[in-house]
Amino acid sequence: MGRLDAIAPLLQASAIDDIHPIRIGPGCTRRDLASDPGVRVWVVDMAPDSSWPYVDDHDTGEHYYVVSGEVIEGHARYGAGTYVRFLPGSSHRPRTESGVRLFGFNLDPAAVGAAREAANRAHRFNSSQG
Repeated sequence: MGRLDAIAPLLQASAIDDIHPIRIGPGCTRRDLASDPGVRVWVVDMAPDSSWPYVDDHDTGEHYYVVSGEVIEGHARYGAGTYVRFLPGSSHRPRTESGVRLFGFNLDPAAVGAAREAANRAHRFNSSQG
């Protein structure tokens, strides 16, 4: 058995365009990708001259990579090959003139809250802290 055969059961691969798109608004779709608990991973496609249908608020932040096309955030334009990061507490409403495909991820706010609470419990009960 080769090395790749040994890891095959631990590997997932998906053809993005084979994943069913969820219509978010006119010209805007999202494909949710397999991920680990607490992390949302997705691909967004926006048709030319479309805008995200609402302001997107991010309690935990958001990260995306522009795969193709160009996204416009406020007055800034980000083309293919650009990595964009929104800090926790940010919001935005992307749009595009040319069309765009974004690969992104963000943390599930509930998972972040649970992790924060677990860390706080560990800190409160750490006997080395006195």
